[in-house]
Amino acid sequence: MNAVAVLSEAPAPTAEPAAKPRKRRLRGHDKPGILAYTILIFATLVSAFPFYWSIVAATHTNSEINEVPPPFLPGTHTDSFKEAADTAHIGKALLNSTIVSGSVAVGTVLACTLAGFAFAKLRFRGRNALLAFTVGTMMIPPQLGLIPLYMMMAKLHWANQLQSVILPTLVTAFGVFFMRQYLAEALPDELVEAGRVDGASYFRIFWSIVLPVARPAMAVLALLTFMTTWNDFFWPIIALSQDNPTVQVAINSLGGGHVPDQSVILAGTVLGTLPVLVVFGLLGRQIVGGIMQGAVKG
Repeated sequence: MNAVAVLSEAPAPTAEPAAKPRKRRLRGHDKPGILAYTILIFATLVSAFPFYWSIVAATHTNSEINEVPPPFLPGTHTDSFKEAADTAHIGKALLNSTIVSGSVAVGTVLACTLAGFAFAKLRFRGRNALLAFTVGTMMIPPQLGLIPLYMMMAKLHWANQLQSVILPTLVTAFGVFFMRQYLAEALPDELVEAGRVDGASYFRIFWSIVLPVARPAMAVLALLTFMTTWNDFFWPIIALSQDNPTVQVAINSLGGGHVPDQSVILAGTVLGTLPVLVVFGLLGRQIVGGIMQGAVKG
């Protein structure tokens, strides 16, 4: 038997199996320690204490609140919630604020995402100048346009109607800039070019490519816009009346009288804060995921 036959009969070498990737283990300095948990717990307690105190004060009378030391546990005086709802039309105010904040959030997210996509990925004459002008409007105090805006609403016969506080805030310069910055980094140019090569219109590209990519940033912008609109007091107190209020306008009417009833005021505050907590509970995970997705690269 010659060497060629021996080599032909020898079994073919088999490829060694690829080594499984090892999971990265947290080292000692990567694990959160007692100090980190202590800081987080302390920050959580400090942040949640005002809302807890509002609940405690809403369930006690004025005399009980002013005791030394004050009560730190909820009481049994729940009539303040009913009085706040009856005095300030809290039910109607909650409905109005939900309609206004929801409409403004949806309109702002859609319009600002569309404008942000145009500024980030489309090439047209005067793009940079128009973007600079849009961002520059953020430096103009809103008080300067208050009188012209109210005159416009009066001419349209929209005074004391919800559209007077919805339409002026449907698009914000901050939202346009925020979505532009996000899409400039998160949306590859190749995806837009591939859509154009396939014959898709810009609206089709926006609906099928841009919106799925921009979903985390849209969730963040939606919550910020909803909370800002919900807490807005300056323009609604001028455009609306006590007969058709938002939550902040309704709560403002609870402070009347020679001696304001703190329990009633805080009861209205608690009722006005609950919908915001519900919205954060629904969008909180997407918001945190969007922030982490934007913060972690690679």
